[in-house]
Amino acid sequence: MNRKLIIDGNAVYEIDETCMLKKQLEEKKEKEQAEMRNQETEGYQMRESIP
Repeated sequence: MNRKLIIDGNAVYEIDETCMLKKQLEEKKEKEQAEMRNQETEGYQMRESIP
């Protein structure tokens, strides 16, 4: 695992870079799925309004 230490004054933070990457990829996937759902909903609404 890749880990990074960040020293900020008296505070020390340990960052797990593998975990951070996984979290970012999951958030990106969720955002893309939400956008796809919004596009599908908009397309459905447009089809309903066409006479």
